[in-house]
Amino acid sequence: MDAIVKNFPAGQKQPRPTQQEAEEAIRVLLRWAGDDPTREGLLDTPKRVAKSYRELFGGYELSPEEVLGRTFEEVGGYNDAVLVKEIPFYSHCEHHMVPIIGKAHVAYLPQGRVLGLSKIARLVEVFGRRLQTQENMTAQIADAIQTTLKPRGVAVMIEAEHMCMAMRGIQKQGSSTLTTTFTGEYKENAQEQVRFLTMIRK
Repeated sequence: MDAIVKNFPAGQKQPRPTQQEAEEAIRVLLRWAGDDPTREGLLDTPKRVAKSYRELFGGYELSPEEVLGRTFEEVGGYNDAVLVKEIPFYSHCEHHMVPIIGKAHVAYLPQGRVLGLSKIARLVEVFGRRLQTQENMTAQIADAIQTTLKPRGVAVMIEAEHMCMAMRGIQKQGSSTLTTTFTGEYKENAQEQVRFLTMIRK
């Protein structure tokens, strides 16, 4: 472990393990859990889990800038709020690596350019398919839109259930967590915040 720390200082990205290394790590976890990775039912499990992780954490392969890269300027003078609500997502808690299941509501106030609506849903997926905290994911979505599109303001709300609370620890099923982030006019104007929240609840 000391050698790894010396070779890869904090903040320096380490090379991705090979498929074989990932599968072996999963076998170690299976043994640690108390099962036998050589039994028939688990023989292909390491390969399946590694393949599943590639999909579940595919957000690391995607760039928010590329997802939001194409915008449209022919908006016919429209400059009111654009809201995409109830975008479902599945993420994983970075503390316990168990699922976070929720939906995101994302709005922005255009300033000459708009995004394709599917781009907003895609952006939620980019950040959702990473190890996350809900607070961080909420801020990341807002910041990516604000930085790339430069609208008059961005509003993001995420509602989610955390399986780290439902499956382990306190084991409280059905509880949900709400987080919000506002930028620009949404941050400065309380009426815009109220309108955003009202539009979501309609």
